[in-house]
Amino acid sequence: MTVTLHLRIFGHVQGVGFRHYTQREARRRGVNGWVRNRKDGSVEATIQGPKDAVDGLLQWLRHGPATAKVTDVQVTDGGGEYTSFEQRPTE
Repeated sequence: MTVTLHLRIFGHVQGVGFRHYTQREARRRGVNGWVRNRKDGSVEATIQGPKDAVDGLLQWLRHGPATAKVTDVQVTDGGGEYTSFEQRPTE
């Protein structure tokens, strides 16, 4: 079963390599989608893949890389179809 989630990640999550590490972790887990910084200082992502892989990545995102300080992750259902995981420009 493929799951698609849309995420907003808050805290000290920009300027700490969050997008790079998210892309690396997603690819390692076989999850597709995208990640980008937002002008309000948060990070936005859509993640898609097998439920167990998406759940694992979501759990990782609740902490992020060692240099980040995640304070909140908002999760909603997402849409679209993705064949890789990419970093997108800031919105």
